[in-house]
Amino acid sequence: MRIGKVAARAGVSVRALRYYEEQGLVVPARGSGDQRQYSESDVERVRFIQLLYSAGLPSKAILHILPFMDTLVTTPEMTRRLTDERDRIQARIHDLTRARERLDELIRLSADYTASSPAQCASRADATPDGPGTASRAVRSRHR
Repeated sequence: MRIGKVAARAGVSVRALRYYEEQGLVVPARGSGDQRQYSESDVERVRFIQLLYSAGLPSKAILHILPFMDTLVTTPEMTRRLTDERDRIQARIHDLTRARERLDELIRLSADYTASSPAQCASRADATPDGPGTASRAVRSRHR
């Protein structure tokens, strides 16, 4: 399979695919004229690499994980590395979940404070007994 087809099927740019090759993450076979020849498994590999990148792993960490994917032979070091990356991703998921929950709270509060126009919403904050910004301070204090 040619580079353009692999890139399209994996959902990446040709440039990204060349970068992965440069980093040693993908090693295509070479055909006549030294043209890259990719296999179906390379498409899945690139998708997995993209997934790891989106989880925040740097190419160096990905490079250390991929041999297990290829051989299914592991060492205690590989198991530790996989576990560490999984735990790091889980912590990130936890943080993102907390951020989403806070946004949900703000959306609920926004619905409570929204009247017929944004101007009325601003004047309500100004009309609080303690002055402007009191409502936002109250929201922040509820989340500490």
